[in-house]
Amino acid sequence: MTTANKPVRFPSILHGGDYNPDQWPRDIWDEDVRLMQAAHVNAATLPVFSWVTLQPSEDEYDFEWLDDILNRLQKGGVQICMATPTASMPAWLAQKYPEALTVGYHGVRQKQGNRQSNCPNNPDFRRLAANITRRLGERYKDNSNILLWHVSNEYYLPCFCSVCAEAFRKWLAERYGTLDNVNNNWNARFWGQWYTDWSQIDTPSANGNLCLTGLKLDYDRFQSDSMLACYRAEANILREITPQIPITTNMMGPYKPLNYQEWAKEVDIVSWDSYPRWDDPPSKVAFNHALMRGLKEGQPWMLIEQTPSVQNWAHYCSLKAPGVLRKEAFQAIAHGSETVMYFQWRRSRGAVEKMHGAVVGHEGSGDTRVFREVSALGADLKSLGTQTLGGIVQADVAIIFDWDNWWAVEHSSGPSRDLHYLDQVVAWYTALHNSGITADLVSPAADLTRYKMAIAPLLYLVRDTTAKKLSDWTQAGGTFVGTFFSGIVDEHDLVTMTGYPGPLRKLLGLRVEEVDARPAAKPNSVVFDPPLDNVPVTADAGLLCDLIYPEGAEVLARYGTDFYAGTAAITRNTYGSGVAYYVGSALEKSALKSFAAYLSASADVSPVLPSTPDGIEALVRVSPEGSRLLYVINHNADAVTVGLPEGAYLDLLGGSQSTSTLDLSGNGAAILVKV
Repeated sequence: MTTANKPVRFPSILHGGDYNPDQWPRDIWDEDVRLMQAAHVNAATLPVFSWVTLQPSEDEYDFEWLDDILNRLQKGGVQICMATPTASMPAWLAQKYPEALTVGYHGVRQKQGNRQSNCPNNPDFRRLAANITRRLGERYKDNSNILLWHVSNEYYLPCFCSVCAEAFRKWLAERYGTLDNVNNNWNARFWGQWYTDWSQIDTPSANGNLCLTGLKLDYDRFQSDSMLACYRAEANILREITPQIPITTNMMGPYKPLNYQEWAKEVDIVSWDSYPRWDDPPSKVAFNHALMRGLKEGQPWMLIEQTPSVQNWAHYCSLKAPGVLRKEAFQAIAHGSETVMYFQWRRSRGAVEKMHGAVVGHEGSGDTRVFREVSALGADLKSLGTQTLGGIVQADVAIIFDWDNWWAVEHSSGPSRDLHYLDQVVAWYTALHNSGITADLVSPAADLTRYKMAIAPLLYLVRDTTAKKLSDWTQAGGTFVGTFFSGIVDEHDLVTMTGYPGPLRKLLGLRVEEVDARPAAKPNSVVFDPPLDNVPVTADAGLLCDLIYPEGAEVLARYGTDFYAGTAAITRNTYGSGVAYYVGSALEKSALKSFAAYLSASADVSPVLPSTPDGIEALVRVSPEGSRLLYVINHNADAVTVGLPEGAYLDLLGGSQSTSTLDLSGNGAAILVKV
């Protein structure tokens, strides 16, 4: 039986994407299949948004059209990622069961329309979603052309209705046992908010109780769990009927409302939708891939959506220039993807995404720049066969990313409204990425034994179990890096009463007594004395400045200004066989890059390439059999010559051979194997 912990293996790299045949007359379906063959498309996802087409009313069903298109696709050599259609609620369901619609943060019930507009705890929605899922499963359980189940689509809309309020109370009772435990963990004596009956607890909507940050943190957890329960209800039905078929749902990168680290335990393979904005640097795209890869501790994943040309919801919806689609596809594969898929196959004629790009444009032709690029990419993917499948990205550095911590940091009232958890994690990832260092993004529960260095930016919320794991790992020889505003609260958002950084205090060898918020226009500075190799002696630092009192830690840098000038800003503490660093302020970008490179070298972590020119990204994937593939991506529009590690290499994309250097065209990519 398929389990959510068994790696999924596809017969080849999947190339294709979302297909919505019910939006088009049947007389073009055969043309779609012909064009898919021309574009080397071998997988199609459907019927994602077709609930009302499959079930026009509560007692009426129509699967004949789906049978027809599935047969045509199978004859054309296109395999199926079979979706449940529950992301888009039919109008008849909303009309008949209006309480199935979600209530927003400001207390207004959603009207029918859009996607994911259902209350995740509404029993009528749950019942009807389970029903259509079971009918799909039973009808197609023997269809050998189905590779994968795709449950719903982009879960995202939290709810604040009375049904959710009652479900929240039950969730709290299961989590805490007694009402007194809830009150104590929320510090509910504050402002006299103590609850004397379960029925008094309500949702933290705009006009609700917003002073208890523990309540808000628990509601974040509850809503993520509620939407996960919707997914799980459908997935369990499919596992019962088709245990041999793996199951996924498409995630959205660093999407704050859903704790994907918990969701990943329930999917067989992580899949996600990558839609970089025109001005997103390559490091940001790489960060998102690494975050999704880390959900299952490095297992391969699926790029299940991207646009082949343009998306339509950014402030500026810029085209992908020639070569960019191919480059982004191989960047995803380098980071562990086993698929290159698009939203969508054919560009919609009307509605909100009619300007969103697709493989086939409004003219319906294969004679377009985008179609030719997709076809050429499909040919490249086909030529690779199984050579890239199953490989694990090799990384010596782990960056700890914690959804609970993200929620808790941004519920904090102070010390700065400029304090954003995601920004700080991205800053550290970018510093490493731009130095040629590969990093994984992992949960606090991840196994760290395969890493040489672990970085935990802005770890405001620290569980005792996390502190013990980090301490034991460092004591055994690891290099740990902590940063400002860490170890402030426990898992309930209650402040540690033993001094900051709480349970990390002994590991870091210091105490933080105060935290100074610095406006962007008034940064402080840090001075390294004595200087460190390749690190500037003086660097701007801001956002927050922790006032550090060493308790055994060695001072590496001191603050340059203000009343605490000359006091510790960055420290290093020997801990067992390992070492723990603490960075008490946010270093400006260039200084953070050089300091991150210094930390990496100190931890015996080397860049993938001997030197990494600007705009070059390199990663290594190791196959289950132990072979190493070196991926090199050129994010520059101009050609670049890249130095290679010692040896002779064959490029699997084109067959050319290289020794000491590699010539890459603008937006070029290479997959190198030693010969």
